[in-house]
Amino acid sequence: MHYRALGLTGMNVSLLSYGASPLGGVFRATDDSEGIRAVRTALDLGINYLDTSPYYGATKSETVLGRALQGVPREAYYIATKVGQYEGGVFDFSAARAIRSFEESCKRLGVDYIDVLQCHDIEFADLNQIINETLPALITLRDAGRIGHVGITGLPLNIFTRTIDRVPAGTIDTVLSFCRYGLNDTALGSVVQYLKENNVGIINASPTGMGLLSERGVPSWHPAPPAMISGAKRAVDYCRAIGADITKLAIQFATSHPQIATTLVGTANPDNIRKNVGYLHEPIDFELMAKVIEILKPIQNHNFTRGRPENHDSIIG
Repeated sequence: MHYRALGLTGMNVSLLSYGASPLGGVFRATDDSEGIRAVRTALDLGINYLDTSPYYGATKSETVLGRALQGVPREAYYIATKVGQYEGGVFDFSAARAIRSFEESCKRLGVDYIDVLQCHDIEFADLNQIINETLPALITLRDAGRIGHVGITGLPLNIFTRTIDRVPAGTIDTVLSFCRYGLNDTALGSVVQYLKENNVGIINASPTGMGLLSERGVPSWHPAPPAMISGAKRAVDYCRAIGADITKLAIQFATSHPQIATTLVGTANPDNIRKNVGYLHEPIDFELMAKVIEILKPIQNHNFTRGRPENHDSIIG
C-alpha cells in the first residue's frame, strides 16, 4: 500500500481508504459479520483511513464499524465521522447537536478521539450557520484535544471554496468530495490547486459515481439523470463485452491524481476489498482507459446536484 500526506494534518493516509456506508446497508442488505471481516481485511491490507457517519444506516454503520475495531490497536487506523445529517434525512447543524453527535459517535465507535470530524453534506445547510456556528463548535473540540482535524463534505464543489474563503486560515483541514473525480467527471481537479494553496487535504470518494460505473449499476435513489445513467452504462457494457473490469479502471484512474491524498471505496464484502486493493498493484491499461473515456465523452463532466438552491453547482447535461 502507498501512502500520501493529507494536507497539513500530519496524517499519511493509504491511497485507498475504507468508506463504511455499506456497513449500514446503504447500497444493499448486508451481513454484519461479513462487514466486520471486510473492515479487518482492509486493515490487514494496509488501509489506515476509515470514514463513516451517523447517517449511514441510521447509526448502523458506526455501530458495526465499532464492533469491527474492537481489539484493534488505536494507532493502527485513522477514523473520520461526521455531524449534521441524521436518520430520515434530518439536518441539524446547530452547535449543541454537533457536540452531542460527536459524543454519540465516540460511544458507537468505541473510541474517545476522532481523527477527522466533518460537517456532513453542507450543501443542505445555510453556509452562514456552518461558518458561524458548526465549525466553531468543532474547533472547540479540536482545541480540547477531542478531535484531530476539522473537515467539510458535499457534492457541489462551490460549497468548498465559498466556505473556506470565509473562515480563518487553518479552520478547515480537509474536504471530502464524492462523484466529482472519476472516469466520467473530473471537475474536482478544477479546485485542487485552490485547496492546496489553502493547505486543505483532499479526500475523494465514489470513484464509480455511486454505482454509475459498476456492473451492479445505480441504486434506485441515485440522483443522476437518465442520460448520465445510460451514458455510463455504455462504458460498462463495453468493458463487459471485452472481459475488462470497469471498477478496476475507475479505481486506478481515481487514485492516479498526485494531489488527491486518498480515495474512499465502500464495500461490506471482504473479497471486494481485496480486489480493490489489488487493482493498485496491477498495471494500468492506458489504451483501454482512453477508449472508455472516449465512450464517456458525451457525458463527460455532466453532473447532478442537490441541496439548497443557493448551494447548487451549475448543471451540465
